[in-house]
Amino acid sequence: MTAVPDRAQPHPDSVLAQALASDLDAADFRSDPLRRLWGEEADDALARGLREPILRAITGCEDALAVLGRLWVLGMPQPHHAVEAAVPRTGVQGLTALGLADSDGAQVRPLVLIRPQSFVDADGVGEWWIASDLDEVALDGPLPADHVLGVGGASRTLAELVIPVAVDRALDLGTGCGIQALLVSRHAREVVATDVSPRALAFAELNAQLNGVRNVIFRAGSMFEPVDGEAFDLIVSNPPFVITPRASGIPEYEYRDGGLVGDALVERFLRSAPEHLAPGGVAQLLGNWERRDGVEGLDRVRSWVRDDLDVWVIQREVLSPLAYAELWIRDGGTVPRDPDFARMLVAWLDDFEERRVTEVGFGYILLRRPSRGSAGAGERLRRFETVTHPVSDLGRALAAGLVAHDALADGIPERLVVAPDVTEARHHLPGNDDPSVIELRQGGGLARTISVDPALAGFVGACDGELTVAQIAAALAELFEVPPAELWSDLEPRIRRLVQDGLLLPAVE
Repeated sequence: MTAVPDRAQPHPDSVLAQALASDLDAADFRSDPLRRLWGEEADDALARGLREPILRAITGCEDALAVLGRLWVLGMPQPHHAVEAAVPRTGVQGLTALGLADSDGAQVRPLVLIRPQSFVDADGVGEWWIASDLDEVALDGPLPADHVLGVGGASRTLAELVIPVAVDRALDLGTGCGIQALLVSRHAREVVATDVSPRALAFAELNAQLNGVRNVIFRAGSMFEPVDGEAFDLIVSNPPFVITPRASGIPEYEYRDGGLVGDALVERFLRSAPEHLAPGGVAQLLGNWERRDGVEGLDRVRSWVRDDLDVWVIQREVLSPLAYAELWIRDGGTVPRDPDFARMLVAWLDDFEERRVTEVGFGYILLRRPSRGSAGAGERLRRFETVTHPVSDLGRALAAGLVAHDALADGIPERLVVAPDVTEARHHLPGNDDPSVIELRQGGGLARTISVDPALAGFVGACDGELTVAQIAAALAELFEVPPAELWSDLEPRIRRLVQDGLLLPAVE
């Protein structure tokens, strides 16, 4: 097990950080070269907590990339002379000054991990160098409570969710290692990144320096306290939303546990965020919510959001108390063979039972404060839905959904066209020429599959931008021998939904 000095943390220094960035760049310390060095199978094994395949693959390799891979990706001590050669601009002395390593003259021992992290957001693929605490593989045991997490699945999910629009000021609340602040900095004039953990802020500032990002301001404090009285065009947060029992001996990890009972942290965020949104501003976050006392989780979330806001909540999964407890106990590095596992599991299950929680939902939340002069509260966007199938390019899909909602405030556009990723599937019973099921399928975004009847299918099929909506509806009323008003009363809300969901788009003049 790697021993780490108490409260070891980086000491950001822009000059040394840029020297280190130059060394990493010269060594081609990037995801693809590393994956080629030790192979895809070994790379995938590391994600499962196995580093032996990588060690076997690079046995005898002593070039800079291999040395830095062992040091920063695996968190393993390396010979002093090899590290000195691998980072000639920074030197071991520079690494020590940055708080990233220490040395006894023979070996250099890493105090952190630095990993190249590829990401996908609405603009495409990019990559940063991200420093974070040694993980459970490097530590060979459970994580300390003040652990600063690197880029995990939740971070990548939020990155894909953020709407890709240019903004003046943005806030990353609970920045952790700073990955969201870095991503948002590409679209914002200024980003304020906050965290309750000074260690997390030290990592985040170092990561900004390593990647040459200069428009992020770092502030310490809980929730919205560091930005009291300020407003932002964009707020993003992967907050410490994990539901943890308030019981003796249960680790309270700073990166995932906000110190409140149940899902109260998400509730507090949703009740506080509107005061920090500029007109037209958007807040996006990940969260958990409980089904408690028989009240559905999405209904509880609905009660936390003011009626004068636009809100879109997408629930991605629902877990039982047992499944939820096991997930997060393992996340901290405690596995069933550990003596503490059973004790922690009992504490989690007792907490859920005492508070009458029967399910925990996870998903994405988007809030928007109306722009000045926008439609009244009765026309606000209020979407609460469960989507469990694979999705993609959600940042653009959410942005398009907001644009569509705003466009529909003036009624259905005069002319519509079918989105290019929409296909139609017709299912027939054997020997029957008439379809028993007609489905519209969306290829990207939320990848919706919507069942339609012949009238709506006919309407969609005629939307090529040439005929107006009124002309298509009149022709269908004549074809189906239905009074036009009756047909339109049936079609209109469903057409609006297809526009809102992005299957139908306003025709470009």
